[in-house]
Amino acid sequence: MIQNLLRVIRKYVVLFALFIFIDGLIIGFGLGVYFLPIITAETGLDQAEVAALETSAERRGIFVRDIGDSDRFHWGEGQIMVNDKMVWLDGEVAPGPDYRLYLTPEFVTTEADFMKIKSQSVVVGSIKAFNNFSLAVPDGVNVGDYPALLIWCEAFGEFITAAELKS
Repeated sequence: MIQNLLRVIRKYVVLFALFIFIDGLIIGFGLGVYFLPIITAETGLDQAEVAALETSAERRGIFVRDIGDSDRFHWGEGQIMVNDKMVWLDGEVAPGPDYRLYLTPEFVTTEADFMKIKSQSVVVGSIKAFNNFSLAVPDGVNVGDYPALLIWCEAFGEFITAAELKS
């Protein structure tokens, strides 16, 4: 009787330990996905560099924190500026993996709407800094042909933020 009781207790202790171990792996993976981009993030432009570039901006837009499919983990805020050679942000975006900046043929604010125009959009580049980032415009791309910008997380297919560009 006692041996049977000990066998049952051992079985449940092993199952409980396995459950705790698997939970730890899942939580650790989730924390890694969140913190790794923060740890490996590049340094963005300082305020002096942003101010120096501001005079060369041909068009501007505003990233708003709560827009369309943005949420508490996927957002951007600040002024995004472009000229024919560069795109830069005076602001910040929520940290995350595999962010891409797109020039889009229309201003959209949801994942579903972006998926409809993604093939017509142009990737400017990968965002590696979450504060005051800057990206060079790819050769052969005329930024004047695109009325909006959008930040998209390629790894998870998440809308981060978007801005309409104005002169």
